[in-house]
Amino acid sequence: MKKVYSSFFAALLAVVMLGCSSAAPVVAKKVEIPANKVQSVQIYFADNTDGKITPESISAAFDSVGLTVPGNNNMNGPFKLRFNNTYYNTYNLGMFINGDLTFKLIKKYPNFGALAPLTMSIWSDDTKHTMNISTLTIDGMARAGNIPVTDPDLIAYAELVKVALAKALPNGAFKPLDFTLKSPAESFAITFEATLEEGADATEYRENFESEFEGELEPIGFLLPNYTNLKEELFDKAGYDEYDFYVTYSICKFDVIYPVSRLHPEAGAYAPCSFYAYKKKGENKAHMGFLGVDNWITTLDIEDEDSIKPLREAQGMIEKIVKEMTE
Repeated sequence: MKKVYSSFFAALLAVVMLGCSSAAPVVAKKVEIPANKVQSVQIYFADNTDGKITPESISAAFDSVGLTVPGNNNMNGPFKLRFNNTYYNTYNLGMFINGDLTFKLIKKYPNFGALAPLTMSIWSDDTKHTMNISTLTIDGMARAGNIPVTDPDLIAYAELVKVALAKALPNGAFKPLDFTLKSPAESFAITFEATLEEGADATEYRENFESEFEGELEPIGFLLPNYTNLKEELFDKAGYDEYDFYVTYSICKFDVIYPVSRLHPEAGAYAPCSFYAYKKKGENKAHMGFLGVDNWITTLDIEDEDSIKPLREAQGMIEKIVKEMTE
């Protein structure tokens, strides 16, 4: 069943409210990173010996500062059923979004739909009694979305994520990371175009595309844990009438995230991936896309074949399906 985002909050208002409250503002602790080691992913961690931090409390913390969490999925249940094994006592994949900032960024950069929603992985290391959350850094968001790192709305979004992390994991800090960004100039975006027939109805095209897209992916093991109609939920409410449609899907596959998470639990900063499809008014073309798996491989030092093979296979399946649908 499709799920639709609702009740978005303004990011800057949330920051102001936190800063103006009688209590001290929640501030994420910083870690100095060498210039040649700029990271695309960040890990925020905190002691959780008392067990008070849970995926549910993390969702509530994100929501309280203006980051709506439409899904925070416990992966261990399916992992246990499907593979008879789990790697962590807690392993969740979550999605979060701020509608106001997403709207502003898509107006300037239509392909920002590949980051709508943003994603995170949540996992516990019971030997150290810690809870961890991985998300994209501002540099990761900028590179993947092909957006200037100096964009004020992107900066506001990245800062809001830090506020949420600090509130979700009290007394936490960023973990020093040393991943090597192998292709800093590449966004690894996978994009497609489809030409609509003259006189074609845009809504009918979208509905047919969605029906075929879902029908092709689900039988081969892909899950679609979230869907949003950004035109209806964001653009129409703001009186912005530049699109005939703009939708995004969250896409996940157990056979991919299970082997990857064994050595790279932070990879959830990219998963589930967001697939977007839009058509602007006055154009006869529809545009689709998502972030390629080389984002994972080249920013997280992924070298083991057990992780790389399922990533590339899954991307190949999606590319084949969409290419056939758009030819």
